[in-house]
Amino acid sequence: MIESHDYWSGKTVMVTGGAGFLGSHLVAELRDRSDSVDVFVPRSDEYDLRKRTAIRRAFDDSDADVVLHLAATVGGIGANRANPGRYFYDNAIMGIELIEMARRYDVEKTTILGTICSYPKHTPVPFSEDDLFDGYPEETNAPYGIAKKALLTQSKAYRRQYGFDSIYLLPVNLYGPGDDFDLETSHVIPAIIRKCVEARERGYDAITAWGTGKPTREFLYVEDAARGILDATERYDESEPVNLGSGEEISIRRLVNLIAELTEFDGDVEWDTSKPDGQPRRQLDVSRAKDRIEWEASTPFERGLRETIEWYEDQRVEISHE
Repeated sequence: MIESHDYWSGKTVMVTGGAGFLGSHLVAELRDRSDSVDVFVPRSDEYDLRKRTAIRRAFDDSDADVVLHLAATVGGIGANRANPGRYFYDNAIMGIELIEMARRYDVEKTTILGTICSYPKHTPVPFSEDDLFDGYPEETNAPYGIAKKALLTQSKAYRRQYGFDSIYLLPVNLYGPGDDFDLETSHVIPAIIRKCVEARERGYDAITAWGTGKPTREFLYVEDAARGILDATERYDESEPVNLGSGEEISIRRLVNLIAELTEFDGDVEWDTSKPDGQPRRQLDVSRAKDRIEWEASTPFERGLRETIEWYEDQRVEISHE
């Protein structure tokens, strides 16, 4: 197996979405692996990756050897319900054009991030990569999920026709320091952390959570995800998708209660059952990642939550003092 520093040594790596939540952790991990890697992050204000001309300019400016495609237009259930057309178009067009341009520029390796929102609504648990095309995704995020799943088809087709070396990874819901805590766009963990912290500080008696609390989810600490993406890029050379997850399942109700405990919020949780639950269950089969990449998550869930809460509270203190 190629050592990490040997694989990345002297390479230029384009990381789309490299300034975002996952991207910032991945860039830091990448630089830890090699002193001689050159990282190029095409920022959205300079390179609109929905436009072919901007993508071509990014390749011209970077001369990338490896592309890690993390960029996406994402959000929680509410944001997906409000923006189905945007989430489909942005994610489909970015990926399709980027992969095509990577092929034209003879990029050595392209790693594409999919989403577990692509899985059918009633996939047998734990989700196996072999079940990805066996049904329609959960309705609230189907446009996003289908757009990202199209990139897997493209990856496989390009490998067959052009010998294009690309891999496709399916990370489960991520969390950790640097997450999006905007209640309009955030996912469940940062949203509940923010609600609990603000309710504690303001002396509120209760917070509101969406749905019934019955669905289950699986979460992956962002630093584990970054490590998995780079390990896969170094070690994996097939177009069959690979799940990246912790393999652990927790109900939303248990999750909310745990966050309330860790944030020291002792009020009530009121469940707004008029809001959708989303997919009934999510837990990944992570055996392929272990077998083919020799990767597995290493951060205990409660420790990861504590570090995320600590980061958020530290950020609030810094902002209040500015």
